[in-house]
Amino acid sequence: MELKNAIELIQNPHLLQQNQAVWADLGCGSGLFTAALAHLLNTGSTVFAVDKNLVELNIALFPQDIEIRPMQLDFVEESLPFHQLDGILMANSLHFVRDKMALINKLSASMKSEGHFLIVEYDTDKPVQQWVPYPISFDSLQQLFIQAGYSSVVKLGERPSLYSRAKLYAALIPKLTNSILDEHQSQTKAELSS
Repeated sequence: MELKNAIELIQNPHLLQQNQAVWADLGCGSGLFTAALAHLLNTGSTVFAVDKNLVELNIALFPQDIEIRPMQLDFVEESLPFHQLDGILMANSLHFVRDKMALINKLSASMKSEGHFLIVEYDTDKPVQQWVPYPISFDSLQQLFIQAGYSSVVKLGERPSLYSRAKLYAALIPKLTNSILDEHQSQTKAELSS
């Protein structure tokens, strides 16, 4: 996937409204979605690029007015060193987590009350051995977050996957519901049904 495709997939009105935001990209890998997020945040924002492997990012992909802080950390097993995050991005990393509910509860404690999860995953519940051991379809993601006490899971978009028959989807999950997200959800439903 190219950077412009990643930006299009996760773009949403909430990101444009935040002033100087602090986000964490958990399981950032090569940093493609870290860069996409950085392009959508306002000047002066910070993104922690977290992966359990050594984080090596292509700095040329990132806007210069966003601070990127690479961090090697197993976010499932280790304590998180940040608090009061505006958001947590997990792009193709939640499918490596067996106990998703425990992780969601742990991560929620690291966010502000008006924080958001931004999830990118394959829309399937069928495992693919080592690559997608614990998949989570959009329907399953909705159920997971509702069980965790969240009231809204908004599908931002979807696109074909190069690696599987399942499409990739992006979803935004606010800790608090707001009218901008409700409006975006209505618009997205109308686009998907046409």
